[in-house]
Amino acid sequence: MDNHNEPKDNSLSFVKFVALIAGSTIGGGIFTTAGDMAASGAHTGSVLIGWLVAGLGMLCLMMCFFGLNKYKPELTNGIYSYAKEGFGEYMGFNSAWGYWLSAILAQTSYFTLLFGTASYFIPAFGEGNNLTSIIASLVIIWVLYALILRGVKSAAAVNVVTTISKLVPIFVFMIVLIFIKAFDPAIFMHNFWGDGTMSVFDQIKATNGTTVWCFIGVEGAVVLSGRAKKASDVGKASMTGFLGVLAIYVIIAVLSMGVMPTEEMAELANPQMGGILAHAVGPWGIILINAGLMISLCGSLLGWTIIASDCPFSAAEQGVFMKAFTKKNEVGAPVISVLITQIITSLTLVIVYFSANTYSFFYNISAEMIMIPYLFSAAYFLKLCFDEKVMGGQSAGEKAKNIIFAVIGTVYSVWMLYSSGLSLLLLSTILYTPGLIIFYLGKKERGEKTFKTTAEMITAIVLAGLAVLSAVLLVTGKVTI
Repeated sequence: MDNHNEPKDNSLSFVKFVALIAGSTIGGGIFTTAGDMAASGAHTGSVLIGWLVAGLGMLCLMMCFFGLNKYKPELTNGIYSYAKEGFGEYMGFNSAWGYWLSAILAQTSYFTLLFGTASYFIPAFGEGNNLTSIIASLVIIWVLYALILRGVKSAAAVNVVTTISKLVPIFVFMIVLIFIKAFDPAIFMHNFWGDGTMSVFDQIKATNGTTVWCFIGVEGAVVLSGRAKKASDVGKASMTGFLGVLAIYVIIAVLSMGVMPTEEMAELANPQMGGILAHAVGPWGIILINAGLMISLCGSLLGWTIIASDCPFSAAEQGVFMKAFTKKNEVGAPVISVLITQIITSLTLVIVYFSANTYSFFYNISAEMIMIPYLFSAAYFLKLCFDEKVMGGQSAGEKAKNIIFAVIGTVYSVWMLYSSGLSLLLLSTILYTPGLIIFYLGKKERGEKTFKTTAEMITAIVLAGLAVLSAVLLVTGKVTI
């Protein structure tokens, strides 16, 4: 009889699994969240509620992924497979397309943050969106392209350095502010709910893009649950890692709101954590945070490039994208997938230059795009909860728990799409629509009908119509981004 708790070789211990979850979830966003929320108009009370909502919603989404990984282990392509299995090929394609664009936009936001941060040391980089920054970003993009084509899929040494450079400034920030007693309750309570010009409900909505951005990647850690040394560790490690990350986010937020008033934080340049620490301890604070963040981002960009390039490759392998995306070179690198990904990333950076948009704009779009794949995944898990063939062996308590996770995860995903605002929702329809061309070409290549059901055809027509309407509204200025 197979003992699922028997240790396996080359697997992850409880501690390493917790560290993996924390490392894959904590990114550059933690260095800017407090200031970004302040700039969006959110005050202390609404920020705390926003983190509570995000914590509950993302926890339930994570448990949806955990459940899908447990009950549908054969769906090895994860977030793409879930939408396809649950709602048909066109929805599966859109999930893959949205996840790919989200990863590309995440890269774009990281480039603007990297050079916006570098401008503290080299002012010529401005806010990370001027010509100097764009040229430097393009150079890095194509250096990364060359590295990946040579087979650079993982670099343990780079990961160690970037993880340390990311975590050390964060813990220094927390420890120093607590040790020197920089937290002032009067500042924390000042204007707790705002001055009334923006409702608390709107303030809470304004925090949502930032909170989702901070948790992007949580699904990747759950998919790796099969590598846990003991099956019994998976749930405990997932929960411990997630709650640990959430605790760090909340502590950073609370400490920040007790050091500077919201109005002052809103005026800080990226990364705002540096400005907050400098306000408490002097110039060395911003130097530490900025240097640590830059090293972290340089390493993260390699990881994000690999993730973004793998999206169309994996989708093509399961028949969602065209076969060309599956082409590999002699070292196994997906050459076409990497090339197209880097071309699109380069184009988004050109858009950055001409639109003068900054880091927060692109991470909000990235978060918006990824919510569609998240919604499909949560909705599919909810659908599975009532499939007796798959879930029939559960106890009543386990079934109830899974349904609760699935319902909250689905509702939270819908809430995120709603709360992102009309402009981002309209923009997402424009970004999703060009995927129809890739979907059509892939189907034609396989000699299949473009749409297998009337529902898929209607969905595509509605999406294209919304994209045209959105473009008109944006061009005429009736809706602004």
